[in-house]
Amino acid sequence: MSLIETAIKMTSWEKLVKKYQNASNWKSIWQLCNSFIPFLITWYLMFLSLEVSYWITLLLALPAAGFVVRIFIIQHDCGHGSFFKSKRANDFWGMAGSIVSFTPYHYWRKNHAIHHASAGKLDQRGIGDIYTMTVDEYLQQSRWGKLKYRLYRNPFILFVIIPIILFVVLYRLPISDSKDFKKFQPSVYITSIVIALIVVGLIWLIGWQNFLMVQLPITFIASTTGTWLFYVQHQFEDTYWSESNGWEYTSAAMQGSSYYKLPKVLQWFTGNIGFHHIHHLSPKIPNYLLEKCYKENPVFQKTATLTLRSSFRSMF
Repeated sequence: MSLIETAIKMTSWEKLVKKYQNASNWKSIWQLCNSFIPFLITWYLMFLSLEVSYWITLLLALPAAGFVVRIFIIQHDCGHGSFFKSKRANDFWGMAGSIVSFTPYHYWRKNHAIHHASAGKLDQRGIGDIYTMTVDEYLQQSRWGKLKYRLYRNPFILFVIIPIILFVVLYRLPISDSKDFKKFQPSVYITSIVIALIVVGLIWLIGWQNFLMVQLPITFIASTTGTWLFYVQHQFEDTYWSESNGWEYTSAAMQGSSYYKLPKVLQWFTGNIGFHHIHHLSPKIPNYLLEKCYKENPVFQKTATLTLRSSFRSMF
């Protein structure tokens, strides 16, 4: 048993996190306002800037994509039932967020629940995570198998090509035929239809070229950023892996998830998701209380910490 795991068990982490598991409707509403409204305004400003300079449009794409990431975190919290006290409110705003993030809410929620239940389990890889081989598994691969894995893990493919394909193409149709996912297939189609109607409406209003010049850089930056965040929070030196029969929830959360210490502005745009070890320990904590939980409980500060600079070492 690790020192981190022992310290947390001795302090009974369930009691520590309990007071942070209460959603504040007012804080949630304010977060909706400072995320959705600025995104819509920035999108419109990008359209107006097309008549001035496309460099301005691309510059505005950075905060616009940041708002998309922030909206995705809201959708993510709604999927955990932590953003609002009401399940109906969580589902409504989770689905609203899914339109902006191009991510089918109910389908992704199920996928993400599997990720939380199996993160760090060697024999349950491949659902809701970025597939990772052990060294022995890699060495046993054929030359073609090794090449495929190296291509998949290549930073350009993993963070540039795959995110666009995933969010723009694959999320428009059900990816899995598993029984666990079949009941969510209609919601995937509904999300795609709503997105298509909005896209068609915008193209009718401003033209397809203007639409693509605004939306493509937003989608590219947001999808790449989202994939990077998900990757770096679990893919780092000495992260936790175990067979299911030896897997332990507390260790998987505290040693298998990093604390990504970002500059304040990036922390804001990413909805405090950098406190990922606390989120995995207690997904019922809304994102706006994760930092408070971290600062008020020193035991949660004893985990792998990545900075913006050090995190890039995990890319390769």
